[in-house]
Amino acid sequence: MDVVTGAAEDAAAANRSTGGTDRGPKQDRSRATRQRILSAALACLAEHGWAGSTVAVVCARAGVSRGAAQHHFGTREELFTAAVAHMAEEWQASVRERARALPGRGRDRTYAVVDMLVAVHTGPLFRAALHLWVAATDEPELRERVAALESRIGREAHRLAVEFLAADESVPGVRETVQATLDMARGLGLANLLSDDSARRAGIVRQWSRTLDAVLRPPDPAA
Repeated sequence: MDVVTGAAEDAAAANRSTGGTDRGPKQDRSRATRQRILSAALACLAEHGWAGSTVAVVCARAGVSRGAAQHHFGTREELFTAAVAHMAEEWQASVRERARALPGRGRDRTYAVVDMLVAVHTGPLFRAALHLWVAATDEPELRERVAALESRIGREAHRLAVEFLAADESVPGVRETVQATLDMARGLGLANLLSDDSARRAGIVRQWSRTLDAVLRPPDPAA
């Protein structure tokens, strides 16, 4: 083996042995950039709506080039669908974190769960998702993506609600009432978009939690 060939092979071996190390920081930077773009897309969507949330606006907010955004997301529709999917993951993590502080059982827990579900539907993440939902009604390509995403988010929200309420869906009416809770939370989120509806909302949450608790834990006829 000549010196040149040996040196080349040694360099190649060294490159292979450190390839994972070299790629690691690059992958971390790529993930961090993607995260910034997604967070910026959600913030823009919540503040400016679909029409005002161009890729250029998102890039400016994220502090990245348009090329960087296109590297991660081929189209505007892909970017914002991914952003709302990311939002759903954040929502799930946030709800699980908040659920740790819920009361153990009984009416207090039912009220706390309903209040928590309404709170997440009146925050900025729901506002961002709503803008995308509305835009999808007029954007065929976006509609297909959003419909599939909405279905997945809806199933996950229902599953979490059942888990936190310890609801027995084999009991007639329980499944429908849990779903009605989520539908109510969405409706209150919509009402909150135009004005501060907090006072009326608080009364509705209290009343609905009593209604829900009666369905979850009906009185024992034999008692």
